[in-house]
Amino acid sequence: QVQLVESGGGSVQAGGSLRLSCAASGYTDSNYCMGWFRQGPGKEREGVARIHTGAGSQVYADSVKGRFTISQDNAKNTLYLQMNSLKPEDTAVYYCAAYQSGYCYNEWSIRRWKYWGQGTQVTVSS
Repeated sequence: QVQLVESGGGSVQAGGSLRLSCAASGYTDSNYCMGWFRQGPGKEREGVARIHTGAGSQVYADSVKGRFTISQDNAKNTLYLQMNSLKPEDTAVYYCAAYQSGYCYNEWSIRRWKYWGQGTQVTVSS
């Protein structure tokens, strides 16, 4: 019942910034964990950041701490990922995802996330 659509990807130089958006529909309450994942060329999909729609608590992968910020705009029903100080290793397809729960589990297990967007490409050049 939840649908997610990412946008905002593109090409930037190292050190630059980019903001990704994930338009969500199908919400009926504030009991969803939402997050961003990415998959670089030749790599497995990895968790980047997550936030709970009710609590607003945020968790980040070590690789992006201090550089990326996850947030939500309830009025627009949109999830964001603000990416600053981008590095070439950030190059990947970025996906937003969600699952229904009163809290976010303290792990990134892909199989837990029930809803996924189509992905948006981010390319960072040196």
